[in-house]
Amino acid sequence: MKLTVVVQAGGESRRMGTNKALLPFLGQPLIQRVVERLKPVADEMIITSNQPGDYAFLNLPVHPDIMPGYGALGGLLTALTVSTSPVTAVVACDMPFVSAELLMYQMQVFQRGQWDAVVPKGKGGFEPLHAIYRTAICRQAVAQAIKLGEKKMIAWFPKVKIYTIEQAEWCSFDPQGRIFWNVNTPQELQSAEAAAYADIG
Repeated sequence: MKLTVVVQAGGESRRMGTNKALLPFLGQPLIQRVVERLKPVADEMIITSNQPGDYAFLNLPVHPDIMPGYGALGGLLTALTVSTSPVTAVVACDMPFVSAELLMYQMQVFQRGQWDAVVPKGKGGFEPLHAIYRTAICRQAVAQAIKLGEKKMIAWFPKVKIYTIEQAEWCSFDPQGRIFWNVNTPQELQSAEAAAYADIG
């Protein structure tokens, strides 16, 4: 089954003070690290951003939000609209340890059951930006949520069939508990880079 991977680069990076997607991480822009980690499992790869010119160096299609002003939920609607596959993985640009292996496992779970989305759950709750979605059904549900004035990323989850990957199920892919780390501050970026350096060393 064809899989489109969409990397969301639409956040405002307020706490970082600059566009975090372009900050260097182990000598390359952070978003490039995310793209390279996931490219092997993607039949199609797309970036969503309201500054398309910033990502020309990736040589990938970049789409601005189709409904600006709706934050991450608007970004998700864009991802599910521009995807040309029946299944779409959506990930954040600021997750340096994003896992192709976990996404492939999510895809296997998706194909085994009648699910509309396969979403991991971490300590802070659902991780909708490391998730697999049935493109058409989820697009309708997200569009409906936006129409009703919702802003929460998971507001529409009760309307579709979600398979939740609990920690006991995903921890074998992530013994160090890093997959869902996202870097919002310079300190978090520094800590993540130190962890990545330790892996190399």
